[in-house]
Amino acid sequence: MGVRLQKIISQWGIASRRQAEEMIKLERVRVNGVLAHLGQKVNPDTDTITVDGKKVSTKERPISTYLLINKPPGVVSTCYDPQARPTVLDLLPEDLRFGKGIHPVGRLDADSTGALILTNDGELTFKLTHPRHNIPKTYRVLVKGHPPEETLQKWRTGVFLDKRKTRPASIRLLDTKASNSYLEVVLKEGRNRQIRRVAKLLGYPVIQLHRTAIGSIKLQLSKKEYLSEGSYRYLTDNEIIYLNSTITENPY
Repeated sequence: MGVRLQKIISQWGIASRRQAEEMIKLERVRVNGVLAHLGQKVNPDTDTITVDGKKVSTKERPISTYLLINKPPGVVSTCYDPQARPTVLDLLPEDLRFGKGIHPVGRLDADSTGALILTNDGELTFKLTHPRHNIPKTYRVLVKGHPPEETLQKWRTGVFLDKRKTRPASIRLLDTKASNSYLEVVLKEGRNRQIRRVAKLLGYPVIQLHRTAIGSIKLQLSKKEYLSEGSYRYLTDNEIIYLNSTITENPY
């Protein structure tokens, strides 16, 4: 009994499962010399799989790598950008950037900053980005104006985006300036540009958006230790265990 090709490619650390699907669509993958198709099942023990003409196998699988970066503004959360903008992989040294299959888990808008996980564990990526996972993500958001408690409560209970109500969120006022306010926003879902769209809908558009934490994985490790903008670090063993336990607790 075979296994879906895109699952094998992600398990081997070549790409995330979604990226593997794109590679198949772009005719970059062959099985036994024949162009692969989406949904194709293979036997990794007997079938020869090539990506861009290079044979891949479990023996060549790179060591599983888990990183946290502090993404600067203007950097896109992809491995390749057709507009030639800098990508999150450009923040890594060459030995991590090439040949390891490292890719971002989820995304941050180009103009947003902060915490983003990178890995070559395709199965972990697939599960963490599944709509049913609920790892909370924490953001520090600068909005225009001074939203009253009534407005913040609307945000907490959910508003309609694309005819579908957002999940309950934690919203806390951190500070106020002359014409702006700092909010802490904690979400358990990640629709496209969700915070920006909700803030605009409520009449308090976002000026800056910075992700400070993904669950218990934080940019701020201690009072004195903070991951600076554009830098990366390896996840600790406890952080990796946390991610995997979250998946186990929230199966689908």
